[in-house]
Amino acid sequence: MKVGFIGLGRMGHAMARRLLDAKHDVGVYNRTPEKIKDLVAAGAKPVTSIEQAARYGSAVFTMLADDAALAAVAGQKGGLLEALSKGGIHVCSGTHGVTIIKKLTAQHKGRGQILVTAPMLGRPEVVASGQAGVVIGGPADTLSACKPLFDAIGRRSFEAGSDPASAAAIKIANNFVLGCAMEAMGEGFSLTRKYGVMPAVFYDVMTDGLFNCSAYKIYGKIMVDESYSKVGQMAVLGLKDADLALAAGGAVGVPLPSGNVWRDRLVGAVAHGDGDKDWAVMALEQARASGLA
Repeated sequence: MKVGFIGLGRMGHAMARRLLDAKHDVGVYNRTPEKIKDLVAAGAKPVTSIEQAARYGSAVFTMLADDAALAAVAGQKGGLLEALSKGGIHVCSGTHGVTIIKKLTAQHKGRGQILVTAPMLGRPEVVASGQAGVVIGGPADTLSACKPLFDAIGRRSFEAGSDPASAAAIKIANNFVLGCAMEAMGEGFSLTRKYGVMPAVFYDVMTDGLFNCSAYKIYGKIMVDESYSKVGQMAVLGLKDADLALAAGGAVGVPLPSGNVWRDRLVGAVAHGDGDKDWAVMALEQARASGLA
């Protein structure tokens, strides 16, 4: 398929490369042109504006950091709402709030365009390896038409339903569960350290038993090694996700008490200057609160 791609950060870059490797024709746009050089060398076509990306093919991906960036790309003069053709497909792959997805769904529909959501389940390196999951939401016929794209990017697609907001809600809930698990791990590491236990020992106990899964292995190892500079998702973006989860719960009357603890730990990490570190740095923030750092 011929598609445009807007937003070539670490996650968007990995996705676009997967599409190229599957022989799709990809037109790439990023505010920082330096970030697309290797994609162009791999066969991507550089475009110089959002408008050109929107009109490059039958669909255009966005992989943007937050709701404000999505609103700007969609709503500005020459943005997606203006530039996308009637019947054109906007594949929104970032982690975004249900409110903006519902609003954007209506805006696209009013112009005869189609929004589908396709957030990724996995860190950028997992996406790059083709092992990530993709949660997809939107009209069934459009999801079917985009299946070759989703198959190129991930190992499996999870169809959330016909409302694009349903996939956004799953992605938010998934990050909520992961964030709370990481917060609990950080607490566990601090508790055992206070009793003289080496972090690697507690990590072994966790991951050899009940918590023998990738989330605990990957993030627990980051905590043991304190390798917070090897960033999958920055703490400041984890804080964004915590805010999205609490807002989504509040909108439908679902209390998320664990989310407040998760969010507070991220607020503390950002306040200590660790906003650009991997969000597993919550464990360091817990250690500070425990008098260990």
